[in-house]
Amino acid sequence: MFCVRTCSGLMGLRAAPRVRSLHSFPGITIDEEVAKLLALKAQIGGDNVKHQFVLKTAKGTRDYNPKQMAIRERVFSTIIGCFKRHGAETIDTPVFELKETLTGKYGEDSKLIYDLKDQGGELLSLRYDLTVPFARYLAMNKITNIKRYHIAKVYRRDNPAMTRGRYREFYQCDFDIAGQYDAMIPDAECLKIVHDILSELDLGDFRIKVNDRRILDGMFAVCGVPDDKFRTICSTVDKLDKMPWEDVRKEMVTEKGLSEEAADQIGEYVSLQGGMELAERLLQDQKMCRSKQACAGLSDIKLLFSYLQLFQVTDKVVFDLSLARGLDYYTGIIYEGVLTQAGVAPGSTEAQNGTPAEESVSVGSVAGGGRYDGLVGMFDPKGRKVPCVGVSIGIERIFSILEQKAEAEVMYKKNPKLLSQLQHCEESGIPLVAILGEQELKDGVVKLRVVASREEVDVSRAALVDEIRRRTSQA
Repeated sequence: MFCVRTCSGLMGLRAAPRVRSLHSFPGITIDEEVAKLLALKAQIGGDNVKHQFVLKTAKGTRDYNPKQMAIRERVFSTIIGCFKRHGAETIDTPVFELKETLTGKYGEDSKLIYDLKDQGGELLSLRYDLTVPFARYLAMNKITNIKRYHIAKVYRRDNPAMTRGRYREFYQCDFDIAGQYDAMIPDAECLKIVHDILSELDLGDFRIKVNDRRILDGMFAVCGVPDDKFRTICSTVDKLDKMPWEDVRKEMVTEKGLSEEAADQIGEYVSLQGGMELAERLLQDQKMCRSKQACAGLSDIKLLFSYLQLFQVTDKVVFDLSLARGLDYYTGIIYEGVLTQAGVAPGSTEAQNGTPAEESVSVGSVAGGGRYDGLVGMFDPKGRKVPCVGVSIGIERIFSILEQKAEAEVMYKKNPKLLSQLQHCEESGIPLVAILGEQELKDGVVKLRVVASREEVDVSRAALVDEIRRRTSQA
């Protein structure tokens, strides 16, 4: 606490009459002079008070210890090996771009871009992904044909969920094919790469969902969505992997202004999953066949599955009409790789026949991509387009999963206190703790504690695994 003394005070104020004499100067008050003295005291460190500096990483970032780096190096080696087997060469681009390069490419996610302060005449932003810089690179260097991979950090002002591998600074591993080729062959190769990487990393059961932006746009049109609402409704549909249909429908109607009838018609379509048979069935659908866009997309989905059969990966690929991917630059096929809990496999008879989307439960997206034929033309002075398709591997999510699998720690004490164990969990970022004591043994339950909130709930032993899966998927 700082006090002003009337005699030999810290800053040289002497007697009370001197202080009172300040009133004789127009526009000067004692409060103003005291504020100045306080500011000066803070500058020179008055009373030898030291500033409390908290040592921590910035929100949404983390350090990696040697054990974690060993896991990362193994994952990178697996991914790069797959990229090179498919003939890709690597490039690099700056970590920041001109702000206008990134503006208008990400739809509603544009608000997550990190803008930098003016550094001498250029407005700059940290890169949000590796796809837009790649398109800028192609246009700037007049490249019309390349198969490339790029592994680098990107930045997003997102709400981080560290236990699920969501950060504000994170790596992306991208593979892209630019150039004019026969339809769906490069697209099928990208899906084959996702299949190979997820299989080789042994992350557990997975599926690769595919759709087409032309099918989505055609579906919106025949369901009565106004043209100017296509992109915003698409962004809402993209939330179906995180929100139940009831909440998505409510957002469409109450926030986006869509009619209830149109929303209900969309709901009928986005509940469907399947394979080539579903695409054939939708080509005969009375509504969908009215849209040339949708028919073109459905024909390409059929062609895609014929190539996927040759690659022998159809057991893991499902045509899912709820897949939207909110980025504005996609123009055709889109896809997403997700880890799943046990259920009916995507390639099963039920899935292929176009049943509602209840076959398996997603526990996290680990890959995504699609076709973006118009992005390069946005940077070319003459608007020349270069067809492109690519995929990005969600490396941080994969790291989190493999790190959890590698953990087999024990506390080196005979009888560790519960408080010490809980503190260890907090420091290590362990999200859940299962507590089994005398009372729990008597009651036939396990006490499940959420480390962050310290919430505790009793769960039956039979339901414990499902409860842990549910809570970790929401983390």
